Amino acid sequence: MLSAGILLFIFWDVMDAAHDGLESALAVAKSGGGWGAFAVRSLTLVAGLAVGSLGLAWIEQTMMRRRQQVPIAGGSSLAATAGGAEAAGVQAEGRRAMLMLGMLIAVAIGLHNFSEGLAIGVSARAGTVALATTLIVGFALHNATEGFGIVGPLNGVRPSWKWLFVAGLVGGGPTFVGTLVGYRVTSPALEICFYALAAGAIVYVVGQLWTGAARRLPPSLVLGGIVLGFTLGMASDLVITYGGG
Repeated sequence: MLSAGILLFIFWDVMDAAHDGLESALAVAKSGGGWGAFAVRSLTLVAGLAVGSLGLAWIEQTMMRRRQQVPIAGGSSLAATAGGAEAAGVQAEGRRAMLMLGMLIAVAIGLHNFSEGLAIGVSARAGTVALATTLIVGFALHNATEGFGIVGPLNGVRPSWKWLFVAGLVGGGPTFVGTLVGYRVTSPALEICFYALAAGAIVYVVGQLWTGAARRLPPSLVLGGIVLGFTLGMASDLVITYGGG
């Protein structure tokens, strides 16, 4: 639930940025500049939310269909062996499910980090190197808390170094890619697109985390973890604000 709290802060952060983009387009339309930009950004926001959430749901369902099925053995002489195989299969399936959920969180965070990279690239292109440097340091501190969100749902499962490398690449790599894109391309619609994709993915992942935790924890611990995670995410983000980001 600490992971869910951090992700909820990210959701609020990206939706606030997307809302700013819609507000600016609405102000232009109100002043007589046309409704085209506002319509495009609105459709982009809705489509991004849908693709981000339903896309992760589709990915998870596809991966679950490909999971290995434990064979059913008959006969009393094979009962002990079958029971052991079934227990091992359930344990392996649970481990795969936890690792998959952690990777889905990395995907959601990666979409969010792409938008952060856009901010760094736009600042560097505008010549405000000091601001870009501040954003880099601030986002690095902020992203350290996002790492807790990725490994939190593993629940004692020890991942391989390969899994950790891939999760780090999926979660953090988009920051670098977003920086390159932001330096060369300035598109409010593109920014809103990735904000919405990140928000949609976060909605799906938080729902998964909440459902799993609610089965095993009392409501007070569930809500307490969310509040603590949200506070941690906000505190790290204030570092960026303090530095002028």
